[in-house]
Amino acid sequence: MASIDMKSIVKQYGDGFPAVNDVSLDIADGEFMILVGPSGCGKSTLLRMIVGLEDITSGDMVIGGKRVNDLAPRDRNLSMVFQNYALYPHMTVYENIAFPLRLSKTPDDEVRRKVEAASDVLELKEHLERKPANLSGGQRQRVAMGRAIVRDAEAFLFDEPLSNLDAKLRGQMRTEISRLQRRLGITTVYVTHDQTEAMTLGDRVCVLRKGKIQQVASPRELYEQPVNLFVAGFIGSPPMNFLPATPEGNRLKTPFGDIELDEKRAAAVAGRDLLLVGIRPEYFEDATLVDEAKRPVGSTFRARVDVTEWLGDSQYAYIPYDAPDSIKAQLRDLSKELDSEELRTQAIVSIDATSRIREGREAEFWLDSRKVHVFDPETGDNLTRDAEAGAELTRLATQDRLEQAEDARDRETDARGGATAVGVG
Repeated sequence: MASIDMKSIVKQYGDGFPAVNDVSLDIADGEFMILVGPSGCGKSTLLRMIVGLEDITSGDMVIGGKRVNDLAPRDRNLSMVFQNYALYPHMTVYENIAFPLRLSKTPDDEVRRKVEAASDVLELKEHLERKPANLSGGQRQRVAMGRAIVRDAEAFLFDEPLSNLDAKLRGQMRTEISRLQRRLGITTVYVTHDQTEAMTLGDRVCVLRKGKIQQVASPRELYEQPVNLFVAGFIGSPPMNFLPATPEGNRLKTPFGDIELDEKRAAAVAGRDLLLVGIRPEYFEDATLVDEAKRPVGSTFRARVDVTEWLGDSQYAYIPYDAPDSIKAQLRDLSKELDSEELRTQAIVSIDATSRIREGREAEFWLDSRKVHVFDPETGDNLTRDAEAGAELTRLATQDRLEQAEDARDRETDARGGATAVGVG
């Protein structure tokens, strides 16, 4: 295992375009780091520079305390798992997993030991004599992961490994990858455009935009304390709602009525003419279902519902609103960057599955005003972000990771001690 430190990394192509632009990122030994962002943000290019498949224009790539800019991929001792599995169809599962060991002329006994150990971890033991064509997509991806495990590499690199799988299998493989990484405790860098994978897998997540880092934080900090409009719009499903707002004292005037701010947030947005207020769908509710003790911490408004979606355990309502042309243009540009459908001037509201609100009718909604964010439409900056609260969320996540790693080491030590005792007996 090893830490990975990137210092002012730049990748510039012949036409002068910087695919990666001045990226500095420290990945701790044993950490699970996610690189996420829309297509063209530079995440895969950055991963390929770590492994040595792309040259570095400037900056330093340091792995395990050693500068590796000039080292060939085979000399960096990293294992990479690709999107397309990259398995040899004429070889059995056993030989596919053993392939990197054969290249390094590892003795047969050692090959057998490592392949069997990896197949136990990945539950592939009964498939070792099968060919890749006879395996499911999830099994093939596990074979590719087995090939990475046997190398005893200093880090795992994953390049969108689940994008070829169906939704149900992606969920299962996310769990398996997370469990494997916790068990092995190996430094892992994982590239994805799927923010669900980013939020469920990573210890920390690095959000990239046009080759530059926007924010590096725990998934919870990204969700609760986004640094800017881009991160807020990218993280979360359904996405955050953005409404035009004008400040008046301690209140924001919005299409859904007035939102009252505490003194600290009101001071942060004072003196501005037009703002964007960000509200996540779950911060709304059907006003008839809100507990009376909770009502005073929010505000209520009436609006006509355009469409409702009932999903069994949850329900969404879509509420259109009017916005200035400048705000419409801002949301349109943001949606293009996020590779999403155009962010129409409508709010997606999460309501209880038992709500009887129906489309085409006016209804009363409640909004938790304590949790809204306010953004500058010109710069995209989150004017109301609590940096200290966000840093504490990431600190707690890092502490949890270190404690889990220590517990895993203790369990492994206990298991070895038990095996030794059995052998002696």
